[in-house]
Amino acid sequence: MIFSMTGYATATQETLHGSISLEIRSVNNRYLDIQFRLPDDFRKQEPAMRELLSAQLNRGKIECRLNFSPSTQTGDNQQLDHALLEKLLQLDQTIKTLHPAAQSLTVAEILKWPGMLGNDNLSSEQLGEMSMTLLQTALEDLKASRVREGNKLKSVLLERLDQMRQLLTTASPRIPTLIAAFEEKLRTRIEEILGNQEDERIRQEITLFAGKIDVDEELSRLQSHLDEVERILKKGGSVGKRLDFMMQELNREANTIGSKSVDLEISRISMELKVLIEQMREQVQNIE
Repeated sequence: MIFSMTGYATATQETLHGSISLEIRSVNNRYLDIQFRLPDDFRKQEPAMRELLSAQLNRGKIECRLNFSPSTQTGDNQQLDHALLEKLLQLDQTIKTLHPAAQSLTVAEILKWPGMLGNDNLSSEQLGEMSMTLLQTALEDLKASRVREGNKLKSVLLERLDQMRQLLTTASPRIPTLIAAFEEKLRTRIEEILGNQEDERIRQEITLFAGKIDVDEELSRLQSHLDEVERILKKGGSVGKRLDFMMQELNREANTIGSKSVDLEISRISMELKVLIEQMREQVQNIE
């Protein structure tokens, strides 16, 4: 399979205490870059979440955002734990006796005390377990979306390869025709000037001309590179960097063909090859 670096996924879990939602966005990037947007209560889970993402993703800029929306219904049913409050006040009085300068807890601090409002608050262990479960669910959806997008990219690239092969098929037969036309033109001009044909001089000029316009080697290398790109695509995996390198090789050969061209058709083919290669390069930038 080919994996795109572009993807999106969400996961949500409803609890008696509220709704937890997690969102993952992924775009192309040279390396793996993971960024988190987490509420304070979930901050301690970031290392574990980062480890999970790093183990299953190789490249891309990943943004993971988690939100917790408390349930209003639960808030209306909050019950004060009077026993815990009494114990807390006794401790507060004991501390002030030992340390008169110590400040008492505020009402807000008392209400935030773990367990003060009954079972309304989730424990850190519960929060951590739910966040990791949500992340795994969203991550599976993200990978599936990256595979779907990767398959589309693969189809586009294979289509461009076929178009390039058709251009190579058109270019190859033109070289012998160009050399033959040059030979005929050269013979005619020498005959007009000298009145006879100097076979040795003609052969030298033809050899020189053929060497200048001969792109058989470039066409052969280009065909070989196309075969390698197809092989990489069919093998699959994390192949983005290898494909990016192959795009550079393809572009180098296409440029050489254009620089050697003395024919409008070959120049046109070279230009179309470079356009197709650029289109492929843009798609390759999104492959993991």
